[in-house]
Amino acid sequence: MAIPVIDFSKLSGEERSKAMTQIANGCEEWGFFQLVNHGIPEELLERVKKVSFECYKLEREEGFKNSTAVKKLNDLVEKKSSEKLENSDWEDVFLLSDDNEWPSKIPGFKETMAEYRCELKKLAEKVMEVMDENLGLPRGYIKKAFNGDDGENAFFGTKVSHYPPCPHPEKVTGLRAHTDAGGVILLFQDDKVGGLQILKDGKWIDVQPVPNAIVINTGDQIEVLSNGRYKSVWHRVLAMPDGNRRSIASFYNPWLKATIAPAPALAEKVKHEADQAYPKFVFGDYMLIYAEQKFLPKEPRFHAVKAM
Repeated sequence: MAIPVIDFSKLSGEERSKAMTQIANGCEEWGFFQLVNHGIPEELLERVKKVSFECYKLEREEGFKNSTAVKKLNDLVEKKSSEKLENSDWEDVFLLSDDNEWPSKIPGFKETMAEYRCELKKLAEKVMEVMDENLGLPRGYIKKAFNGDDGENAFFGTKVSHYPPCPHPEKVTGLRAHTDAGGVILLFQDDKVGGLQILKDGKWIDVQPVPNAIVINTGDQIEVLSNGRYKSVWHRVLAMPDGNRRSIASFYNPWLKATIAPAPALAEKVKHEADQAYPKFVFGDYMLIYAEQKFLPKEPRFHAVKAM
């Protein structure tokens, strides 16, 4: 069983209907799919690989060697403990957004990542328009909901991660299992070193590396807006004994003040608001709960935000 790989360029040709159906299936049955021929130049993606690797080697690697995760793992090994690290991830990570400080020592890093983020944001909006159409919603519905109706308020962040080789991968997880809190996630994962898995039908399935593909997955807010037709999916990253895995995830998330609720057209069969599976809430309130419950089951998060 493999994650669907979809040719995004087919949306502009005679096979548009087939591509739309494939994306609908990816959203409904998997919550994860991979896009190829997505329109982002391969030359740009190669530069992204180069500057992100250089950034890790020159600015991040030494710091990771002294990280809490490394120290905790070393302590377990020294004690010859059979325990596993439960509250740590074998991950080096930093965030890029429009208003935070970026690494500056790597030639071309800022220019390359700014160009990449611009392309990814445009791709995210195209994917959301496809979701609108497949769900029978007006074009731009999801984008408008995330932006709080007017303006460009939605948050677009990029998480740059590396998962270095782990000497004891059986004792620690690269990234613990979770669903994503936000909207649409676009991942540029390593094309050689695996480790990303999703939970489907009770089994963990590898998200196979596909060179220069962009992995798309849906977050909790897409699940709410679609009234459960599209589900956010549990996923994790395994620590690996060999290779330094690159993972660059970009998140198109709602504005913190945006009100999120099932689209009326998808919730009209439910007569009473109290019977809705998903509540109406302010995204910032949801994030307060998510910050404390990220690695716990998601359903209680919806109940908790409903009670606020």
